[in-house]
Amino acid sequence: MTRWPIMAVPLAAVMAVPAAAHPVLDPGFGDNMVLQAGHPLVLSGQTQAGVTVTARLGASEARAVSDPAGDFVITLPAQNTAAAPSALTVSDATGTTTYANILIGNVFLCGGQSNMELPVTRALDIDNQLRQAADDGIRLLMVPKSTAPVPQARFAAPTGWKAATAETVAPFSAACFYMAKALRRKDPATPVGLIHANWGGSAARAWYDPAGGKTIEGAEALELLALYNRDPYAATQAFVPGWFDFWRARDGGREPWKNPALLDWKPIPKFTMWNEWEGTGLDTNPRANVWLKQTITLTAEQARGDGSLAIGAIDDMDLTFVNGHPVGYTFGWGVERTYRVPAKHLKAGENVILIAANNMWDTGGFFAGPERLAFTAANGEMVPLGANWQYATTTVTDIPPRAPWDANAGIGVMHNAMIAPLGRMRLAGVAWYQGEADAGQGPYHPKLAALFAGWRRQFGPQARMLVVQLADWGERRSEPGESGWAQLRDEQRRAVVADANAALVTAIDIGEPTDIHPANKNDLGKRLAQAFDGRAMPMPERAERDGAAVTISFTGIAGALQVQGGPYPLGVELCAAGLGTCRFLLARAEGDRLILPVPEGMAPTRVRYAWADAPVVNLVDGEGMPVPGFGLDIAP
Repeated sequence: MTRWPIMAVPLAAVMAVPAAAHPVLDPGFGDNMVLQAGHPLVLSGQTQAGVTVTARLGASEARAVSDPAGDFVITLPAQNTAAAPSALTVSDATGTTTYANILIGNVFLCGGQSNMELPVTRALDIDNQLRQAADDGIRLLMVPKSTAPVPQARFAAPTGWKAATAETVAPFSAACFYMAKALRRKDPATPVGLIHANWGGSAARAWYDPAGGKTIEGAEALELLALYNRDPYAATQAFVPGWFDFWRARDGGREPWKNPALLDWKPIPKFTMWNEWEGTGLDTNPRANVWLKQTITLTAEQARGDGSLAIGAIDDMDLTFVNGHPVGYTFGWGVERTYRVPAKHLKAGENVILIAANNMWDTGGFFAGPERLAFTAANGEMVPLGANWQYATTTVTDIPPRAPWDANAGIGVMHNAMIAPLGRMRLAGVAWYQGEADAGQGPYHPKLAALFAGWRRQFGPQARMLVVQLADWGERRSEPGESGWAQLRDEQRRAVVADANAALVTAIDIGEPTDIHPANKNDLGKRLAQAFDGRAMPMPERAERDGAAVTISFTGIAGALQVQGGPYPLGVELCAAGLGTCRFLLARAEGDRLILPVPEGMAPTRVRYAWADAPVVNLVDGEGMPVPGFGLDIAP
């Protein structure tokens, strides 16, 4: 386990904001918004401390007293659906704020990584869809991308609710928008509000609320995040012992940060991504751990006092040292790094800067030009780092430990900056499309359970969870085998089964094996809408042995199971105990069941369906809804 010897700090550290001059609601609320119908209407915001705040919407009125920090929560009675615009006022003795052009309907958070982020302009049928996009009954809120170690009260940049037009829809989540279009076609009288909060490549844990992060990752990690919020340098010192243990265990006990002469240093061929360093090996295998070194000369005056070190952006991850002392850690391929360097680590004369850089995917190394790299002394003098760096390759191939604050997998860092500022609004549901970044990264269903709980803590227990099962992508294969994507799909299914108000919407048949970002978000949106409206999705329920056959029963089947393109469903496997025992067989569909013959001499313990990264599937129900990928133990 990574050791973080840290001091105790409050877990409830939240970014303080100046007291409002008059009452304002949290940033998720605003002009042109949709408020949730059918449930008590929760409004949260800020004003002066200890004042009575009154909210009015039509004939409804409610009051609350702000707490010592100026925060307030007011609950109005449940509102009926309303397509006619109305105004909401929030007032106290300091003044009144009016929110105009408000509709009452169903509000959804659409979150996840790049497949939920994929915009309408990259989905199918762009021209026709944009031509028909305008709908004042669909309102859109795009949350600015940002991360934070603790929950924030404001977004990183201004944003606001907008009605759907060709211009506002174009950059918006395609899956989310097409869900709204399908809901509106079925029920034109009910407005739909959509909140787009996505980040390509993000891990599930980046979206935990603090309670979820504590449940899954532990209180110590949350304390380290709070420390990082106050003092990034101190947090780095608390984090690095685990990093040191990692490196020594994989590099024969060597400590290059203490003795750079242990490494075989060469001049970098050019100041670019190391993928372009021809003949170095990094051009053909850029996924690597590489040391980078530069030496700068400081005067006695420049070495006096704390300085700051700007190293530009490193793709993907760095741990940076000055004279053998770690000064900063960052993960994020486009994130600019500037680290505080305490005076005790500086000296007059030569100072050695080392960067332990890791690239996990695609391009690696320096992300920007050398003009962005410099040391700035306490007296303001700047010393450029230049372009004449040295590098040393290593035999360490594992990915180093990642700190709780890193950009796309830090604990709750996206929730803190992109979800927390939405406030205590009520939602009809959350549409979640994520998991590609978590395949092979440990059990996924506990992560989903933590996410579900966090969203309901903030947005109410009524919120329905709509989980997209990963699309097919990767190698097509003709033999059974193991698959991290198939395992994650099944854990998505298990998390949904364990939740009383969740639905699994599979995309397993509408992916593109050669493109991790399939364009058919149109059909996916329709399926999300059906799942929200209560259409039962096909789900495997139970596998039982009955003599010479195993029977799989299903729920959510409209009509009966259908096999497309032939007499037998593809990708059905029967497995014995242990790896490498699965085999394809010819099953037959009967009503809402699959019948699998047991080969003579086999003692099956489990069944699998579509167990591959990019399976070919042809099993649907009577309305063409596909059966999701799954694995089931055979009941005794």
